[in-house]
Amino acid sequence: MGTLQLWDWLAIAAYFAVLLGVAWWVVKRGKDETADYFLAGRNLSWWVIGASIFASNIGSEHIVGLAGSGASQGVAMAHYEFHAWCLLVLAWVFVPFYARSLVFTMPEFLERRFSTASRYVLSIVSLVTFIVSKIAVGIFAGGVVFGTLLPELQITIGSTVIDSFWIGSVLVILLTGLYTTLGGMRAVAYNDAVQVIVLIGGSALLTFYGLATLGGWSELKAICGSEMFNLWKPLTPVGVESTWAPVIEHNAAGALVRQAWYFNGEFPWLGMAICAPVIGLWYWCTDQYIVQRALGAPNEKVARRGSLFAAVLKLFPVYLFIIPGLICFALAKSGKIPGLEVVYDPATGQASPQAQAAFPLMVQHLLPTGLRGIVVAGLLSALMGSLAGVFNACSTLFTVDIYEKLRPKATQSELVRMGRIATGVMVLLAIAWIPVVKGATGLYNYLQAVQGYLAPPIFVVFFLGVFWKRLNAQGCLWAMIIGFLMGAFRMAVDTPVTMGIMHGYEPGSFFWLVNNINFQYFSILITLVSAVVMVGVSFLTTQPDYARIQNLSFGTRTREHVSESGASWDWRDIATSALVLGVIAFGYLYFVG
Repeated sequence: MGTLQLWDWLAIAAYFAVLLGVAWWVVKRGKDETADYFLAGRNLSWWVIGASIFASNIGSEHIVGLAGSGASQGVAMAHYEFHAWCLLVLAWVFVPFYARSLVFTMPEFLERRFSTASRYVLSIVSLVTFIVSKIAVGIFAGGVVFGTLLPELQITIGSTVIDSFWIGSVLVILLTGLYTTLGGMRAVAYNDAVQVIVLIGGSALLTFYGLATLGGWSELKAICGSEMFNLWKPLTPVGVESTWAPVIEHNAAGALVRQAWYFNGEFPWLGMAICAPVIGLWYWCTDQYIVQRALGAPNEKVARRGSLFAAVLKLFPVYLFIIPGLICFALAKSGKIPGLEVVYDPATGQASPQAQAAFPLMVQHLLPTGLRGIVVAGLLSALMGSLAGVFNACSTLFTVDIYEKLRPKATQSELVRMGRIATGVMVLLAIAWIPVVKGATGLYNYLQAVQGYLAPPIFVVFFLGVFWKRLNAQGCLWAMIIGFLMGAFRMAVDTPVTMGIMHGYEPGSFFWLVNNINFQYFSILITLVSAVVMVGVSFLTTQPDYARIQNLSFGTRTREHVSESGASWDWRDIATSALVLGVIAFGYLYFVG
């Protein structure tokens, strides 16, 4: 047990054969036009849209990170996964505006609503965000998978030994970049549909097989204890002494010269209540990486149903990724599976640092040959789906928002060629990132922190811009500039510590205080500052031209727009939305410890 056998490799080979077959079929059907390359000709069906949104979201960083979080912290991270309700906001609030505007990118929508300057700012920040968060973390998670499942895979060149982390990451990046470059959005979307089947099927096998080996759900709860099954734990302060830490300084005479307080909990209740929804709504409703799939729909009805289908799929991760982490911890604690004991620390009774690799460790030591190959294929599909999504999103942002603006007379063929070149550059950047992210720690927390610093100003300008017609271009631009500067400052302070370049700052210093403020609290601060700046600057300057922003906010909708939007949904859309909300409510009521 542990290493991949013949049947495992056959399962993985079959998966790649199907993937390449779909990619070739898509490339043969493709047209040398921007709408076809970047938005699949705006002809995606609802089930492809939903599957592609889900596959783009659930990358290897989610599977590895959520399972690791489940093994070490229980179901706490389910708060983020129950954000399926955010997709309902996309479907019912934003899809009507996106569908009627016929934009290619989110920055383009911001230009229609506000100004060209805001489009440039969002495009550049989005590209930077994709590189430092989605690509970097996706590569790291893929490296963890390869390093755990194929530790013996090495290539020696002279005195240099290239380990499995590098080999696996580079191979998957190159393969993903190949079909994304050739087939564009259509190749990404249809391969995502295949990958979702493999991903859900493989993860379900691991969950069910793990429960059967452990002895069932009741045994899992008994071994893990009520604390690990308490979803509300991060929302319940446990006392001032253990929740808040003081920063107190005295002078030489002993007089108090400074006193401050910061929150040092990992998931504070106020942060989960406010920051988590802000990040979720930004990600699901305004991020090019996700919304581009909905933009590929032929009309509002298909875009809405695709978003609702994605919401249904988003209900699975809690049970297919977090729960396997708990199962791994329980198996390690009980000692039933040799090889998993490294996840449990008997001295503390808690999970060990090796819990970060809970998912691939279970694949390695729990599953029989054949099934192991299917689950590995699921992990690879997750990595490829998320990387393909970010490659395609970056290519679209650069080509449509920057290159086409600089060369407005560029032909359709030239724009598609530039899109392919941009994808190739992103592949090279991804490979260049490997040595940087290899030393990173706190995989899932790093991703959430980066998003927490960069998402608030985008959330503010989109939501306030759609709901409040009085807010203007000047307010939008300054809110983004100030918000992004605050986020960039916090990232500059955090990154040396996160990447292990330095151990930390001098206790009590300004940078130490900034680094120790919980990222969710800092995110809330950025959100509030951005909102105040946007509203304040807007009311200090002239009101926007309401005729120019017709149908781009609720206050400027026409009767025709309202009527057409109302005719695009029926009882099935309502029932699906109710189902999603019902399952989320059940999860919050069940996981109470």
